[in-house]
Amino acid sequence: MQPVNKINIGAIAVAISLAFSTGAIAQSLSKDEYKAGKEGISAAYKSDKANCDSFAGNVKDRCRAEAKANEKYARADLEFRYNPTAKTRYEARVVKAQAEYSVAKELCDDKAGNVKDVCLKEARAVEISAKADAKAQMKIADANKTANQKSSAAHLKADEKANDARKNAVEIKRDADFAVAKEKCDVYAGDAKALCMNEAKAQFGKS
Repeated sequence: MQPVNKINIGAIAVAISLAFSTGAIAQSLSKDEYKAGKEGISAAYKSDKANCDSFAGNVKDRCRAEAKANEKYARADLEFRYNPTAKTRYEARVVKAQAEYSVAKELCDDKAGNVKDVCLKEARAVEISAKADAKAQMKIADANKTANQKSSAAHLKADEKANDARKNAVEIKRDADFAVAKEKCDVYAGDAKALCMNEAKAQFGKS
């Protein structure tokens, strides 16, 4: 477990990142391995959570959030490796985004005022972007799978669906980034705030 004052989200994500490799998709876990994995995850979570009791206040909250994030990552990884499909891969990525967000929110609690508001908006934007990418990738995978079973016309249709999925993900991510930019403008007032908002709108194509 990472020290609670230096939570490393990237390190927590390693298990799921590895699970998304080609090798992980090609070989699934046996029932015995799956059962043992679930038991191991539960034991690790109980241990990590108990360790958090030695802290207090926000440090304790952050510790618990990290422990829960670790558990969610591990369970998502396990489900994907036990039943490696486009759907379980998508679900694992969503869990990853949600768990990262829960940890990031606790980190933002150490801040105050507009700095905290911006921190929360940025954390939310990261979660939204990750979910949008995950959804787009699942749609693309499903479209390609269907196309592989049909004619060349189906391949063209799959390409159209893939492009639509990518476009939709870009729009969702742009909206999330715009929300962050607007929050940053709240530190200003009057003409300075209006200028900040106009620049944000121009940057993200908003009217």
